[in-house]
Amino acid sequence: MTQVFDDKGVVHPVTVLKAGPVVVTQVKSVPVDGYTAVQVGFGEKAKKNINKPEQGHMKSGSFRYLREFRIDGEPTLAVGDTIDLSIFSVGDMVTVSSISKGKGFQGVVKRHGFKGGPRSHGQKHSEREPGSIGGAGRDGGRVAKGKRMAGRMGGDRITSKGLTVVSVKSETGEVFVRGAIAGRRGTLVEVVGK
Repeated sequence: MTQVFDDKGVVHPVTVLKAGPVVVTQVKSVPVDGYTAVQVGFGEKAKKNINKPEQGHMKSGSFRYLREFRIDGEPTLAVGDTIDLSIFSVGDMVTVSSISKGKGFQGVVKRHGFKGGPRSHGQKHSEREPGSIGGAGRDGGRVAKGKRMAGRMGGDRITSKGLTVVSVKSETGEVFVRGAIAGRRGTLVEVVGK
């Protein structure tokens, strides 16, 4: 993340996304596939690391990532077409999806914001414990499904809607999107215009 100033001198917190050109690898249609979508490829991958079926599918290059985006109406793109940053302009509203940072196995205080136990009055090791998890009564002597407990945290697909494109730099292949986007440096990010 960084910050940029607009022409009025107002500062905007932005996330800088490196957006390379994507190539259309497949166009899906209702008669053949039951729905309309466009599959695109992004990133480079050595040809020796791609199996034969994938090589046959990706005739227009060897891509590290393949993603599919559903569309309304008839597709205007064909296999081999390139989509670049010219589809974005300043002020566009976009939806951004990415995988959040994985944080490993975490306790209930960090994972769910539990308060923990009392810090005094004879309590020794109950500061960050979950407390009672139910039991008989309504739950019927079992742990109810969805009970908030310790476990693996992060590594989820996060979608942020209604973000604004602040700047587009075609020469460097960068898009500046207002606000924070989930994930670490190097995370694959899907940006979809409205």
